[in-house]
Amino acid sequence: NSVIGAIFGGVFAGALLLFSVPAIIFARRHCRKRQDLLFEDPEYHLVQLKRFSLHELPAATDYFSNKHVVDSGGSGRVYKGHLVDGSLVAIKRLKQGCTHGGMLQFQTEVEMVSMAVHRNLLRLRGFSMTATERLLVYPFMVNGSVRSCLRERPESQAPLDWGVRKRIALGAARGIAYLHDHCNPKIIHRDLKAADILLDEEFEAVVGDFGLAKLMDYKNTHVTTAVRGTMGHIAPEYLSSGRASEKTDVFGYGIMLLELITGQKAVDLARLANDDVMLLDW
Repeated sequence: NSVIGAIFGGVFAGALLLFSVPAIIFARRHCRKRQDLLFEDPEYHLVQLKRFSLHELPAATDYFSNKHVVDSGGSGRVYKGHLVDGSLVAIKRLKQGCTHGGMLQFQTEVEMVSMAVHRNLLRLRGFSMTATERLLVYPFMVNGSVRSCLRERPESQAPLDWGVRKRIALGAARGIAYLHDHCNPKIIHRDLKAADILLDEEFEAVVGDFGLAKLMDYKNTHVTTAVRGTMGHIAPEYLSSGRASEKTDVFGYGIMLLELITGQKAVDLARLANDDVMLLDW
């Protein structure tokens, strides 16, 4: 009887497992589908921004093809895309991994960032979000960034003259000053570098990726205190204490200014032999 009972129990447990796995998979897919529909609901649209559909932005980038990647960083990848109306845009695909609560916080922070409107700040054109995706849509800057103009320009393109470099420096300073002095609450960039200073058709400086530190600065539903930034651009006091302030951005701006003037990288291993890998030591 004990043997028969053990056999019966094993068969029952196996059957239960066999039927429960498909049920769990179905439930997870159904839940994800409901979340996607929830976040696509028109009632979730932000007042100031266009809400792109779940399919519009993937279609604009050939479903996030690597051939359309124009930049990649700690917060995600940037893709060049063409919308159905023919306009050229830059689509920032943020790294995945947040909960429903995180999505609601993301929506709030996107609205906050969208209110920072200044000629020297990159204007957020729209967004898209689901339970698994967070996408930001910006105008595409045809002249790239300070980094690309300094170190990635084709030989046929003339280097930036000093008049243009001065205009870039002043424009970037105005944009950062607006984030610090005219936004409520104030926005600290926390990772200001040459790659974040974009250039429009007239080589006017446009500060990009502002607010991303705040948009990315949560895991699940609570705020993290991890230091964010790029080696060579992080202010020493921020690195040691984890406390960011306007001074954090001023330090990053100063490093960018040195790059703009000298053409050197903030961190360059080619200078290792001279013990001046960091631009501050160069």
